[in-house]
Amino acid sequence: MIIAVDFDGTIVTHEYPKIGKINLFAFETLKELQKQDNRLILWTYRSGRELKEAVEFCRKNGVEFFAVNKNYPEEVFDEEIYSRKINADVYIDDRNVGGFLGWSKIWQILNKDNDNNLQSNKIKKKRKSIFRRR
Repeated sequence: MIIAVDFDGTIVTHEYPKIGKINLFAFETLKELQKQDNRLILWTYRSGRELKEAVEFCRKNGVEFFAVNKNYPEEVFDEEIYSRKINADVYIDDRNVGGFLGWSKIWQILNKDNDNNLQSNKIKKKRKSIFRRR
């Protein structure tokens, strides 16, 4: 899955142009999403020096993005050819309708099927252990 992630107000609190405080579970969730082979794209208003600072901040916290403000790393942005919109399956942003849900809720939404499978597997294992005792 391709996931576009905003920086200010999403990964960190909104204090642009400074880097805000890390939002609870932001980097833990992003690292776990990467472990699941999702492609993360940093999708932010930042540019120039502020963008470089944000990318380095994320790198220092264990997250390197597949691409930054691009669909893929090699993309050369030419507004005559390409759209500024990033192609993603999911967009995580504090400016969505209803506001930022929080990283715990995002994790639950993106892993609903995995959580159901885990619960199902736990129940199956429990049933097997009960039947073995008999």
